[in-house]
This record gives sequence, C-alpha cells and structure tokens, in this order.
Amino acid sequence: MSVIENLIKPAHLIDMKDIIREGNPTLRAIAEEVSFPLTDEQILLGEKMMQFLHNSQDPVMAEKLGLRGGVGLAAPQLDVSQRIIAVLLPNPDDENGKPPKEAYALREVMYNPKIVAHSVQDAALADGEGCLSVDRDVPGYVVRHARVTVDYFDKNGEKHRIKLKGYKAIVVQHEIDHLNGIMFYDRINEADPFAIKDDMLILE
Repeated sequence: MSVIENLIKPAHLIDMKDIIREGNPTLRAIAEEVSFPLTDEQILLGEKMMQFLHNSQDPVMAEKLGLRGGVGLAAPQLDVSQRIIAVLLPNPDDENGKPPKEAYALREVMYNPKIVAHSVQDAALADGEGCLSVDRDVPGYVVRHARVTVDYFDKNGEKHRIKLKGYKAIVVQHEIDHLNGIMFYDRINEADPFAIKDDMLILE
C-alpha cells in the first residue's frame, strides 16, 4: 500500500506518527507539481490534512490523538513529495472575549502554491517558529517577507490569487518552504540568531 493510500483510508485520522521528522530526505526534496484534474487520492489527502489541523486545534481531539497544535501542514511532511499544503488560521476572540464573526482568517487547501510577489520589508515572529517535523526548540528570528502575493489552485482546478501580510503571510511561506526542501531554521542567522535587519517587523 502506498503512503497516500494509507493516509486516506476512511477510518484513518492523520496523527503525529504519520508526520516525518527532520533528517528524512523527503523534507529536503523539491516536491513535484500536481497536475489537473486531481486524482481522488490527492483531493482526499488535502481533506485529511485539513482534518488533522482541525483536530490539532481542538483540545479534546488533540489530547485524544496526542497531537501538537498546528496551523499549517505540507504534503512532504507526510512523506508525500507533492506540492500540496493546508492552512487553518483561527481568528482570535475580540477584546470582550466574544467569538469572531468569521471563525477563520484563512482556511484553505492549496495545490501548487507559488509566491508571485513579495514586499522588500522583512518580518519575523517574536517567539520564533516551530514545526511539526521538528521535535526541538530552535531559537532565533526566522526572517521572511512581511507581505506576499500567492497564486494557487483549489481542488477543482480553479486558480486563486491572495495577498497576505503579517502572521498569515509567515504561515503560508513556512508551508511553501516545505515544498522546496527548506526548513524554518535555514532562515535563522547562524552567527546572530536574533539579529534584526533594517526595517524588519517583529510580530508579537
């Protein structure tokens, strides 16, 4: 049975055992573009990836399945070297603790996502980045573009273009990096992990 066939079995919920860790060569490979129309397997894989993110953000399901919380997942992290990512970014409650009108700032499975434009300004998360494929803390600023324009296809083969900034832009860049064999810590300045470049945004 192929890796994808195993992942998309009806009863199977993707968990941490399905996620490969640093050192696995698939994480350093350039993933292959998918062609359209997608296969049923590729559509199901995208749905299963999104289901994993939902489960990882649900305290009950996360505890039951032993999941680390995640906002993004790339197919290469499941040992599938194809250009597929899933992103699930919840909107925070307002200052009064009320749930937002829109539950998610970004909820999308992207096929063949590509950064087509980006800002000159860089940004990094104040607390650094983590990764479901990395079981250790790697301190330092992960330097990325503050704003990006991304083209991608949905499961129906329709093309979309979105402009992202701040945290949304950083999450999508992290996942697209996985499609290009790049790990987040590759973008940390080895000599000075907390170096701040001119005009760089530090996002709290």
